[in-house]
Amino acid sequence: MPDRFLSSRRTTSRRWLLAGVSLAAATTIGLSLTSHFSATAQSSGPPMGTGQAAAVTAPSAAQRGLPDFADLVEQVGPAVVNIRTTTKTQVARSDNPADEEMQEFFRRFFGVPVPRPDGQQRRGQTPDAEEQETPRPSGVGSGFIVSSDGYLMTNAHVVDGAQEVIVRLNDKREFKARVVGADKRTDVAVLKIDATGLPAVRFGNVDRLRVGEWVIAIGSPFDLDNTVTAGIVSAKARDTGDLVPFIQTDVAINPGNSGGPLINMRGEVVGINSQIYSRSGGYMGISFAIPIDEAGRIAEQLRSTGRVVRGRIGVQIGEVTREVAESLGLPKASGALVRGVESGSPADKAGLEAGDIVTRFDGKPVDKWNDLPRLVGATKPGSKAALQVFRRGATKDLTLVVAELEPEGTAKASKPDAPSSAEAATSIGVLGLTVADLSDAQRRQLKIKGGVRVTAADGPAAKAGLREGDLILSVANSEVGSARQFEQLVGRIDRSKPVNLLVRRGEWAQYVLIRPER
Repeated sequence: MPDRFLSSRRTTSRRWLLAGVSLAAATTIGLSLTSHFSATAQSSGPPMGTGQAAAVTAPSAAQRGLPDFADLVEQVGPAVVNIRTTTKTQVARSDNPADEEMQEFFRRFFGVPVPRPDGQQRRGQTPDAEEQETPRPSGVGSGFIVSSDGYLMTNAHVVDGAQEVIVRLNDKREFKARVVGADKRTDVAVLKIDATGLPAVRFGNVDRLRVGEWVIAIGSPFDLDNTVTAGIVSAKARDTGDLVPFIQTDVAINPGNSGGPLINMRGEVVGINSQIYSRSGGYMGISFAIPIDEAGRIAEQLRSTGRVVRGRIGVQIGEVTREVAESLGLPKASGALVRGVESGSPADKAGLEAGDIVTRFDGKPVDKWNDLPRLVGATKPGSKAALQVFRRGATKDLTLVVAELEPEGTAKASKPDAPSSAEAATSIGVLGLTVADLSDAQRRQLKIKGGVRVTAADGPAAKAGLREGDLILSVANSEVGSARQFEQLVGRIDRSKPVNLLVRRGEWAQYVLIRPER
């Protein structure tokens, strides 16, 4: 949400790019291969030492045992494939061959139809032309074979919108592939080709993967088949806001590498290369892969049912900052802040409230706020789950029955904001707030037990982002039932410290810290 106090993530200039590539872009890039793909050499210095070890002469490269990836490439390379996709577009077919060639030239290099002398720009408007559907290349990517009978895995964005998928094997054979299923939420897709006796990869154990460990990637960057790059694992469980905690590496990943395998030194696939961090649109030293254990679970569901079933509990959540944790009395900044509870949802039926902080789900700790949707999503719908929440300074245990997450694209209508209150307003100068009571009808409509409505905000409250129409549900971990009670609670606060207010705007709630005027 654009409002300052409701923002749960800082705006940055980072660009998370899917490592796919259009064929038009690949053609343009291919014109400058000589300058773009200059050879580079990687070196590795000896480890730092102390004491007597620091005085020892550095060993040679042979003595250090620098990694040799040749055997890994020979072992896994045959199971890596190139994926090309096409879409059908409406084009005008002319009886004039020269006109056809010119049209193709403009489409290929400029992406627009050739200008017509009579000023007509839409295809099919000339008397000698007729509309027809023509397959057009739309993109390239990578993938890998997971079973000898022709099942493959790749990224969902590689095959998204494709009307035809062509898989080229390491031995140059080509097959038309069928999309068994694709899950956009995790960017995993499963394909099937009619072939047997194929080489297949082995899955590794992501839990055994260590930061600093050598890994390699094999794929088709810029449509260059069987390209191998190497690097190390830079971080694990990296959060980029997606449903999946990524493996971060410094392996060179470029457009066309999408869907290719990330391989450890035992020749096992530990991830699917998916995204890069970039300011320029190209590789800048940071790449991300979907952990193969997560991808494997998704692939199994896609193979068996063609779709992925996930759990849901019906809450909107946000981050618990260090400042909020301190003001609430939490030992550390962890858990997921409940900003809103959907009416009639499993969370609503279990008694979960806006302002609660979920610290455990089904016995598993919720360290970061986005751990919760991952844990809930992995739970089978219909299962009972125990929740541990932190509410107004105390821990509370709840039990709910997990529901099924709606398919992508299903949106619920939002409820109206709170109606204006006609009650007399109470001014609280120390916080810069003027508040008013809510009527019983307003509370029933908003489905809240108490709270007061902000009729004016200036000074400290305005600096914190509050505005007219916001609802204040609690002050310093104490529920607010009326404007008079709100005034009494504010009168007891320590003016030398920030005070936390649970504020609801529209559907969602958030803790706001206000520094009182002394």
